[in-house]
Amino acid sequence: MKNIAVKLVKVMEECSVIRKNGTNDFHHYKYATSADVLEKVNASLVKNKIASVVVPEIVSGCDVVTTKGNTEHLVVVQVSITLIDTDSGEQLVLSGIGSGQDSGDKAVMKAQTAALKYAYMMSLTISTSDDPEADTRTDESAYGQMPTKIADEKSELVCKDCGSKITVGIKNVSVNKFGRPLCLPCQKKSQGAA
Repeated sequence: MKNIAVKLVKVMEECSVIRKNGTNDFHHYKYATSADVLEKVNASLVKNKIASVVVPEIVSGCDVVTTKGNTEHLVVVQVSITLIDTDSGEQLVLSGIGSGQDSGDKAVMKAQTAALKYAYMMSLTISTSDDPEADTRTDESAYGQMPTKIADEKSELVCKDCGSKITVGIKNVSVNKFGRPLCLPCQKKSQGAA
């Protein structure tokens, strides 16, 4: 494994940072695109004479209902990437997992893209020059304030009108709109009464 390890150190050096060129206009954040990651990694692998073979596998799939009441497909994919040193024949396997959600037929492709992108980013320790966990704005907008008691939040995941179980997302939307946690049917009733 010495030959492929030496080459991978060169790949890691060449791909150490990938800038965030993508922008999510809806949620207002920048991200490293899959195209940017794969372009940079592939160029370095080819330069260092390392071939890659990617094998994706669907781990799970189900339909989910969004906070707007729409049904979307949620798929989780695991990829195995076999890196082959073309000079020595040595091989190394990387793996990654990703999820994708879509109302049409793109959930699998989104999951594969995420799995491949993050397998390379994590295995080659590629930085985007920031820390996504340091984004308190996202936490504050999702929870209204920083959560202090996770157990209390889970115990309050019931509709105040009918007692049905609800998700955190449905709770957050209904609290913002109606001032109390309501399931989707009770939200519709409250909307009709307003």
